[in-house]
Amino acid sequence: MNNDTFISRIAEEQNITANQVQAVASLLSEGATIPFIARYRKEATGSLDEVAVMAVRDRLNQLMELKERKETILKSLEKHGHLTDELQEKVLAAEAMAVLEDIYLPYKPKRRTRAIIAKEKGLEPLALIIFEQKGVNPVKEAKSFIDSEKGVESVEDALAGARDIIAEIINENDKARARLRNLFFTKAVIKSRVASGMEEKGAKFRDYFDWEEAVAGLPSHRMLAMRRGESEDFLNLDILPDEEEATAILENLFVKGGGDDCTQVKLAVKDCYKRLLSRSMETEIRLHAKEKAETVAIKVFAENLRQLLLSPPLGAKRVMGIDPGFRTGCKLVCLDRQGKLLHYDTVYPHMSEKKALAESGKIKSLCEKFDIEIIAVGNGTAGRETEAFIKAVPFSKPVQIIMVNESGASIYSASEAAREEFPNHDLTVRGAVSIGRRLMDPLAELVKIDPKSIGVGQYQHDVDQKALKQALDDVVMSCVNGVGVDLNRASAQLLTYVSGMNAGLAKNIVAYREDNGPFTSRKQLTKVPRLGTKAFEQSAGFLRIHDGENPLDASAVHPESYYLVDAMAKDLDTEVVDILKKPEIRDQIDVTKYVTDSVGLPTLNDILDELAKPGRDPREKFEAFAFADGIEKMEDLRSGMKLPGIVTNITAFGAFVDIGVHQDGLVHISQMADKFIKNPADIVKVQQKVSVTVLEVDIARERISLSMKSQAEKSGLKKAQNRKPKSKNKTKKKVSSRNTPFNPLAEALIKSGLK
Repeated sequence: MNNDTFISRIAEEQNITANQVQAVASLLSEGATIPFIARYRKEATGSLDEVAVMAVRDRLNQLMELKERKETILKSLEKHGHLTDELQEKVLAAEAMAVLEDIYLPYKPKRRTRAIIAKEKGLEPLALIIFEQKGVNPVKEAKSFIDSEKGVESVEDALAGARDIIAEIINENDKARARLRNLFFTKAVIKSRVASGMEEKGAKFRDYFDWEEAVAGLPSHRMLAMRRGESEDFLNLDILPDEEEATAILENLFVKGGGDDCTQVKLAVKDCYKRLLSRSMETEIRLHAKEKAETVAIKVFAENLRQLLLSPPLGAKRVMGIDPGFRTGCKLVCLDRQGKLLHYDTVYPHMSEKKALAESGKIKSLCEKFDIEIIAVGNGTAGRETEAFIKAVPFSKPVQIIMVNESGASIYSASEAAREEFPNHDLTVRGAVSIGRRLMDPLAELVKIDPKSIGVGQYQHDVDQKALKQALDDVVMSCVNGVGVDLNRASAQLLTYVSGMNAGLAKNIVAYREDNGPFTSRKQLTKVPRLGTKAFEQSAGFLRIHDGENPLDASAVHPESYYLVDAMAKDLDTEVVDILKKPEIRDQIDVTKYVTDSVGLPTLNDILDELAKPGRDPREKFEAFAFADGIEKMEDLRSGMKLPGIVTNITAFGAFVDIGVHQDGLVHISQMADKFIKNPADIVKVQQKVSVTVLEVDIARERISLSMKSQAEKSGLKKAQNRKPKSKNKTKKKVSSRNTPFNPLAEALIKSGLK
């Protein structure tokens, strides 16, 4: 299979032209990135988007792997003297790895199998005679093969060895394997059983203690859950079709009649299926089901990550970031509008009323000193309690308090990147900074953290790590380049994901910026050590310089196209800055005048769009969110409560929602809408603000069931009214009329007359 075959095959599979595939393949081979190809080479690719370009890249890689495997197999066949023109043709014609391996199987170097041992005893002629099924008497034929020196002591020994050889012949027959493979892939059933004595230890897998389901329609999350249970020795799994149907397929292929020799072949068929083919096919179907489940899981993870990275940014505000804690106190930092650390401290508001009152004064003083506009509170341990404390502080002017998802902040604080950024500060300070900056610009901060630590995946540790990394890297790069990067503010970690960049170039940019001051033009990038022409071409369009020498440097217009904008300005007898500011001037531009052999309407229309909104941020506008007052722990929840929440993770079976009680609740897919839905991602997005109704609370198992159905509130309330409250202590407790739980600072402030 040559590259031309690759191109035509991918074009047919993807329903695009061969020229489009060839263009993508050529650009990739030249080192172009996917964002660059999709954004700045539309004429070459026929305006393929990032998804289409990725699909071409991934299929090219798959076909290249197939080609390399074919080359390896052909060398092995030639080395061992098996290669013929016919066999070579079959190998080269194979279009799938499984088919290729079936062709190679009879010639593949093997360990000493039962068939090989039987051949060493001289029983192959007997096996071939019986396998022909021409009506011979197997017993009579077997007598002449008895040879005690070779270990054939009896007729049964001879016949058993012959059947072993026949079983291997059947096992290596590509037609038999193809039909059995089809049966397994269409009709196999996965059976999950609890391992002996593991009922208690494996309680979290009890849904699968006695489970059966057709593997063809098995949802990815169930497959991965059962595989995890098996890997942890709690479950035993089998994936098999009906045995009678499987052996019937083989008998129809190989058994030619009803004579005694045919009976021997029938016995060999049954042995082949049980001992060889069923195991081989089960391994294949397991791998196929695993890969299928992984593909779905990786896709879900990637989409969740995209939504999280593209969360609306607060923007340039003076922020106090707080990493909450009870005994160890709350670590706080004050950041300027660029996220620079100005001050750090620790407060202990949860010790006593007296201490809370004193610490409120410190918080108030720091907010006044650093002119804090927003306070970001991490949502981990003591998060809601700290939020309540902050809300009770008598600020001299309004200060907004916002809860921030701190997943991964501790990972960042202990990372090499954090140590490089804050070498003189400990983990707690770095964590608080991460929380504050995450509110200001989620994308810029989250790229510093391994995506697997952010908490938006589904069985992310069970899937192919190489494939997962590729998918997540693609998403991060897509998001970073889609939003654009401020060249004068970006960290080295953020710059690493810019098209054409790597860690070394990113560090060199930061070092150049520190030594020479802010960049004033994109052209200055060429002065950065080791940043050559190719890196400049790939990266320049995605880097932004605000208030620079050229107003186009703040836009997504690539420097290679500046001459076009200059020509437009000249033709209209105006300046570029006027085109950017005045829509009435832009409306006069006729882009068709600037079409050339190398520049087409797709690029020109992109330029015109960019001139209308230069450097626009595609992310949505930030909206503050607050949890319900007084609902801070699972014990505060009651069935029927309607609460605000924020989506933290989306899976194939539903969405997890943070309602402010330190334990996310699950909205099962059946509870996400009044009508049936197949994909939770069609209903919600990560970080979306939603309204949910509490259906059930299981404190022992730390599970919260939620609903987004319109009738859930009514049904939940009805259920709550009919259910007696569960309580180990039958003593009636006095219920406070307050909507919020006891707050030491609020009580102290009331007593002291400050509130």
